[in-house]
Amino acid sequence: MNRKMTRVRDVMKHDFDMVEGMATVAEALATMIHVDTKSLIVNKRDPEDEYGMVLLSDIARNVLALDRAPERVNIYEIMSKPVITVDPEMDIRYCARLFARFDLSRAPVVENREVIGIVSYTDMVLKGLCKDSVAIAGHKAEH
Repeated sequence: MNRKMTRVRDVMKHDFDMVEGMATVAEALATMIHVDTKSLIVNKRDPEDEYGMVLLSDIARNVLALDRAPERVNIYEIMSKPVITVDPEMDIRYCARLFARFDLSRAPVVENREVIGIVSYTDMVLKGLCKDSVAIAGHKAEH
């Protein structure tokens, strides 16, 4: 049976929060709208720079657990940079392998050096794999 390839573009979240590295953790959290992405993309300082990322778990580990004041910690102090980014045309099976190899849970989706979304294991499984499973089950039920 032929499986239709599901691309990262098909499952990624289009909504994400972008912050500046100089922002404090408190400022970044105050501007965060899309909590379901569980992360903040850190903007490039200039076109030659790379994107960074801070996960909410990074904030929990590096600010909350250490009893640091979020008003006194800058995002650049706790971010990961550069981050591994994903092409929107990548097959989600390869994306899942990339995540497994580098122990990632989510990554920015970049097209033409600009972030256009964010993808996570959850997106790949719930929007990609579940969709395929439902289609396969429906196909088998017809026969």
